[in-house]
Amino acid sequence: LGAFGPPPRAQEADTRKVEATEEKMTSFVFKIQANMDPNHRDRIAFVRVCSGKLERGMKAKLVRTGKPMSLSAPQFFFARTRVTADEAFAGDVVGIPNHGTLRIGDTLTEGEEILFRGVPNFAPEILRRVRLGDAMKAKKLKEALHQMAEEGVVQLFSPEDGSPAIVGVVGALQLDVLKERLNFEYTLPVEFEMSRFSVCRWISADDKAEVQRFIEAHRGDIARDLDNDPVFLAQHAFSLNYEAERWKAIKFATIKDYQVRDRAA
Repeated sequence: LGAFGPPPRAQEADTRKVEATEEKMTSFVFKIQANMDPNHRDRIAFVRVCSGKLERGMKAKLVRTGKPMSLSAPQFFFARTRVTADEAFAGDVVGIPNHGTLRIGDTLTEGEEILFRGVPNFAPEILRRVRLGDAMKAKKLKEALHQMAEEGVVQLFSPEDGSPAIVGVVGALQLDVLKERLNFEYTLPVEFEMSRFSVCRWISADDKAEVQRFIEAHRGDIARDLDNDPVFLAQHAFSLNYEAERWKAIKFATIKDYQVRDRAA
């Protein structure tokens, strides 16, 4: 396999290209999976090593926060079997147990300030509100939805006007997955209700003041995503096109890179 398999390739970052042969460790989180072991409610961040050597016990810099974190128990996964990863090299994928510290798109380095690209977030095609039968479990539902959004199962949008959160998905199957996992992992039987919105776009502009003016003018149609970035919610495509014509300086994006824009802000 080593003879015929392709070597690890260079990875594009926000400021430069990182070569797999570089000595310093760099890596990024491409997947989060919670409750892989229902008995322990664990949470694993799957990390691809892009360069250098990742060693068990080493200190790495989480670029999003600027804070160090200890990689005390990295793991290799072989089907259901886990083994401790004492070291991993460029091209390897390791699982790092954590309690919400790591998120999809996060970059880990030995100190360098870079962010890897290539983990896109697509604007959802379906927007729904989640209806819970037992109002006493509302807080538990909020926590569960936040965790599912961190995993990438759904996208979660919190309206600026304080109304209930909206979940967004690209396809209907994601709603089935969300419903089943909420019921099985959190004992939260839910149903989905139609939202008055059907279109969602991330908004930005070269002039941040222009974004704020747009938000003030559309307070009832603005929500925040998991990174606290603003999104515009429209009832239909006509409304979106109408606003795009009126607000030429506003960019309405259908794709957003995880974390990259958050750092630029």
